[in-house]
Amino acid sequence: MQTIYIDVLIVLNLYVNFFLLRTAAGLTHSPLKNLRCIAASLYGSLFSLLILVPGLPLPISLLFRAFAALTITGAAFGFTGGKRLLINTGSFFVSNFILAGLTYAVYSFFASDKVHFNNSYFYIDFSLLILVITTAALYGTVYGCKVLFVHSPPQNGEYRVIIRHNKRIIELPGFADTGNSLTDYYSSSPVIVCGKESFAEIDLSDNSLPRGVRLIPCSTVTSSGLMPVFRPDEVIILNRITGTRKPVDAIIGIGNSSGKAIFNPVLLKY
Repeated sequence: MQTIYIDVLIVLNLYVNFFLLRTAAGLTHSPLKNLRCIAASLYGSLFSLLILVPGLPLPISLLFRAFAALTITGAAFGFTGGKRLLINTGSFFVSNFILAGLTYAVYSFFASDKVHFNNSYFYIDFSLLILVITTAALYGTVYGCKVLFVHSPPQNGEYRVIIRHNKRIIELPGFADTGNSLTDYYSSSPVIVCGKESFAEIDLSDNSLPRGVRLIPCSTVTSSGLMPVFRPDEVIILNRITGTRKPVDAIIGIGNSSGKAIFNPVLLKY
């Protein structure tokens, strides 16, 4: 019988849950703070102790798994509505299934005697290298599928983009534009381009950038250069026709947008 070390089990699942929640956030473009992600991952890692329980009947095991997924994603993203909770939970489930399949395949090939599955949880007397390779493969697989199969939703609506930053709330007319493919190279978050007049308090007149502002490469049909960007405290896209309010994970870019907030409609997906 394989020896299971509780500390290894908790650390392994903390790492995996953090990665899976980040993957789910990327798939649904949902905002997710690091501290909240860590706290939800730690909470989720406690469910891995079920691996120590004698084999549960499949229906009970699935109920535990569903409860764990719902509460983990709720802790990470907030209980802001049944539909949003189910979407985030579904993305978390998909990432879990892909990781479990990749993990089982890798360890069946390389070290099948070091992996133990029970009650839908796995334990690995792990090699850090193989764990990193497996999760990197998950990241590549999920985002490869996202590029191939996820397309921009129909652009039906009049939008308002609400930006909260440093206790200030800015509301701008939103314009969904598939031509805005600008992405932050550091976080992979889409960039919403706003006019500099909306952020007059951010002084860009000298060579030193204000705290929290950085430059990323930006190109248009007629020119190219560097765009100042920053991460706001919160961004919500409001569809004025349907009344739908969607919190999104996005970076704000300061450019020339004629008083509008120009975003890629992929942010409205899911």
